[in-house]
Amino acid sequence: MKSYESKLLINGAWVDSISRKIEEIKSPFDGVVVGQAAVASVADVEIALQAALSGAEIWRRTPAHQRSAIMLKAAELADQRAEEIAQIISSENGKSLIEARGEAGRSGEIIRLGAFEGAHLYGSSLPLDANKGTGLDKIGFTLRQPVGVVVAISPFNYPALLVLHKLAPALGSGNSVVLKPARATPLTALAIAQCFLDAGLPAGVLNVLTGSGSELGDALCSDSRVRKISFTGSTSTGTYITRIAGVKKLSLELGASSPVVVLPDADLELATRAVALGGYINSGQVCISVQRVIVHEKVKDDFLQALKVRVEAIKVGDPKADGIEVGTLINAKEAERVATSIRVAISEGATLITGGELDGSIVSPAIVADVNPSASIAQDELFGPAVAVSTATSVEEALDFANSTPYGLGSGVFTRDVDSAIRAAREIDSGIVHINWTPLWRADLMPYGGLKASGIGKEGVKSAIEEMTEVKTIILHGRNW
Repeated sequence: MKSYESKLLINGAWVDSISRKIEEIKSPFDGVVVGQAAVASVADVEIALQAALSGAEIWRRTPAHQRSAIMLKAAELADQRAEEIAQIISSENGKSLIEARGEAGRSGEIIRLGAFEGAHLYGSSLPLDANKGTGLDKIGFTLRQPVGVVVAISPFNYPALLVLHKLAPALGSGNSVVLKPARATPLTALAIAQCFLDAGLPAGVLNVLTGSGSELGDALCSDSRVRKISFTGSTSTGTYITRIAGVKKLSLELGASSPVVVLPDADLELATRAVALGGYINSGQVCISVQRVIVHEKVKDDFLQALKVRVEAIKVGDPKADGIEVGTLINAKEAERVATSIRVAISEGATLITGGELDGSIVSPAIVADVNPSASIAQDELFGPAVAVSTATSVEEALDFANSTPYGLGSGVFTRDVDSAIRAAREIDSGIVHINWTPLWRADLMPYGGLKASGIGKEGVKSAIEEMTEVKTIILHGRNW
C-alpha cells in the first residue's frame, strides 16, 4: 500500500482522518479493491483550512522563481511516475489504459505551464495624465497578487487532468489549496499530491481531503476564509455552490449537451472519424463529449452509414486489456442510467442504429438516430457512450437546434464554406466553437469554459491564473510640479 493511501494530506504530512474511517476504492470493471481512502469530516476541514491559511502566507511571499523551481521538480516527478499514475487512473476510473496513459502523460506539462504562467504575473501602467486635471506628478500601475486560499473540487472523469487544471494555476500564482477530489477516484489525486510533496512544496500549501462531497463541500465552500472556489461537476451542484459560497470568486465548469452540426458540404470522412472519437472517449463521460449531431437532411443517410462502421469498430471491454479503446462507466448504476436513457429515446420514436447494450458497468457505443431535438436524450446531459442524431433542413434550423438546450460549453461545425463557418462561430452560443472538429479537443493553454447553464469563469492555465489572482491599482503621488 502506498504511504498516502488511507490518509489525508494536511500541513505537509499524511495523517489519519479524525474519525479514522476509511473506505475501499473498487474497480468499476470487476469490483476488485484497488486501494483505500480516508473519510474526512468537518473537523478535518477546519484543520486543513487553518493549514492552508498558514500555507498561503508562506507561498505568496515565496519569490516566483522559487515557486517555479518546486513546480518544475513536481512536473519531473509526474513524468517519471506517469505509468504508475496511468495504472491508478485505469484501475479506479475504468478507462482504458490507452486513454489513462494519455491523461497521465499530460500531467507534467500542465504543471510546467502553471509554473511558467504563474511566474509571469504582468501588470500594466496607467496613463494617469490623460485624466483632466492630472499632471505628471503621479504614476499608476496594476499589480496581481494571489487570492489566498483556493478550494478545488474535481470530478471523477479525468482524475489527473482536472485536478491539475486547478492545482497548477493556483500553486503557480502563489495560492494555497484545499483539494477535494471525487469520492470515486481519490487515489489519482493523492498520487499527484505526492509529487508536489516530494518536490519540496512547503507545509500547508497543498492539502487534500477525501470523503463525502456533500459534507466536505458544504463546509469548504461556505467558509469565509476561502477566497476562491474552482469546481467542476453538475449544473445542479454548481447552482447550489453559488447559494452557499458567500462573497468569493467562483469558477464553475458545469454540465453540457454538446452539439456538432454537419452541413451538406461537409467532409463526411472527417466528420464521422471525429464524431467516432469525440462521442465515445472515456465512455462518453466528458463534458465536451459529442452528445448531439445535427446533420443536414441531404447527407443524413451517408453520414449515418459511415459513422455506424466506425463506431462498431471501437474495441470495448476490460480497460487493462491490450487494444481496448473504451472501458467502463464509473459504476453499474451510471451504466444502467445511460442504457435507460437510450431505451426511453427509442420508445419516444428514435431509431437505434447500433450499440446500447448493457453489461455490468459497460454500455456498448450507441448511435440513436431520428431524435427529436427537444427529447431528453438531446436536452439533458447524458454523460455516456451514445450520440443522438437529429436532422435539419437548413443551416438556420441546424444552428437553432444547436442552441436549443440550456447548455453552452462546446460545439463543432463541419463545413467547407467559410461563410457558414463564420456564421456558426458568431451564432452558436457556446464557450468554445470548433470548425471542422468536435468539441472534444482541448489545449491546456487555451481559455476553457461555457455559457448559459454550462458555468461561469474560465479554465485553461493562463485564464485560471487570472481568476485566481486579484488586481490592485497602485498610485504613486509625487509633489506637484
